Amino acid sequence: MEIHTLQKITTKKRRRLGQGHGSGRVKTSGRGTKGQNARSKRPMRFEGGALPLTKRLPFLRGKQKNKSFRPKALVLNLSNLNQLPKDTVVDIATLIKHNLINADAVKTHPVKLLADGEITVALTVAVPVSKSAQAKIEKAGGSVTS
Repeated sequence: MEIHTLQKITTKKRRRLGQGHGSGRVKTSGRGTKGQNARSKRPMRFEGGALPLTKRLPFLRGKQKNKSFRPKALVLNLSNLNQLPKDTVVDIATLIKHNLINADAVKTHPVKLLADGEITVALTVAVPVSKSAQAKIEKAGGSVTS
């Protein structure tokens, strides 16, 4: 057995306070003497009488307030569509069939087509596209229907 073959331990054991002289934490169990912090009846969220964090934060009310929680779009570039046959209708099912996007990810994230790369195949695109991607698709002889 060598040290690099040992199983990794990522969690430390919780310190057992108030367990007698052998623990190394006798009498006050590491809390010091007297005072508010030495007592047991104090919630963890207590901030010494100051206005708590949960009350200092504003309410997140209304539309468009929780943008950070919204899922980011799955980005697909035009250069990825060159492997599709000519005159294909590009929709979510087609993209999944050709392994361009993950089927599980589509359930929770929207898809958007961006204009990175060139497209040489005329396709009919039925997913959301950027304006520059739409121009490149139409220049290649395709169309956008979304």
